[in-house]
Amino acid sequence: PGLRRLWRGGGSGAAACFPLGRALVDVRGAEAAPFLQGLLTNDVTRLVGGDGPPAAALPRALYAHALSVQGRCLYDVILYRLHESPEEEPHILLECDSGVLDAIQKHLKLYKIRRKVNIAPCLDLSLWAVVPGERAGDIASSLTQCADQALILTPDPRTEVMGWRLVTKKGANLSEIIPGSRIGNIQDYHRHRYKQGVPEGVKDLPPGVALPLESNLAYMNGISFTKGCYIGQELTARTHHMGVIRKRLLPVHFSAPLPKDGVPEGAEISTEAGKSAGKFRAGGGELGIALLRLANVNEPLCLNLAGDKVKLTASIPEWWPKAASK
Repeated sequence: PGLRRLWRGGGSGAAACFPLGRALVDVRGAEAAPFLQGLLTNDVTRLVGGDGPPAAALPRALYAHALSVQGRCLYDVILYRLHESPEEEPHILLECDSGVLDAIQKHLKLYKIRRKVNIAPCLDLSLWAVVPGERAGDIASSLTQCADQALILTPDPRTEVMGWRLVTKKGANLSEIIPGSRIGNIQDYHRHRYKQGVPEGVKDLPPGVALPLESNLAYMNGISFTKGCYIGQELTARTHHMGVIRKRLLPVHFSAPLPKDGVPEGAEISTEAGKSAGKFRAGGGELGIALLRLANVNEPLCLNLAGDKVKLTASIPEWWPKAASK
């Protein structure tokens, strides 16, 4: 049923396929599910099944974070299920920022202990984001069955506005998999993400710094508050149950394009009165993503750059749950 979703995104009629520079790690073996379950914020049984729903009802992808013992984000990941039924030996692809490919493999191997799990980087696969255009209508009807080239094509598990995730063999012909599609410029993918306030990778979610709930993990379907223990759970559960999250990652729009040589990480954002309102995380051109106090969202804000002040406005994304913007 997810395939039948109509798309009301930006851009022209054709679907744009963006080559993501993110890495894939192959995790397979009899104990893959309980192993990942103890390391990630989301409930992995929702992906691989168990006593729950029949395989047909299981999603193909699941978003999650791996946290530090102190409950801060280490890695934002998307898991993809390659095996077809819960009876089969689990075979999962784990998508992560390519800059942390070595670190995440070390992290997984550290906790593997004696479990029956194999962990290996997947260098023969390519990962794409597919953002359908306005007139794409029903993207499923334009997909030809190219199972030999496309391993996975699934709605992005984080939010509908991010379109689709596609995993193909290296060198696959995209115009055969998604007829009429065009290869997009990765800068446009990041612009789309910033506009929607969707964080991805270590710039947006600095390891050991970002907190999962301030990073909108719950809004992006990336956390289960009912599963058992996992690393970093205590602080996260406590924050959730206290129910007050004062700062969140938000899309921001600058009055002038950001300097070409970039903005220092964590540059201060303040109110007109000079009070701290938050920190810049990442951006390009006139768009970006910042961790801001919700109390300051509707005020004029400015980014402080080496004696220079760049004005910016923040906004609450449309895709957030409606009660959230109160």
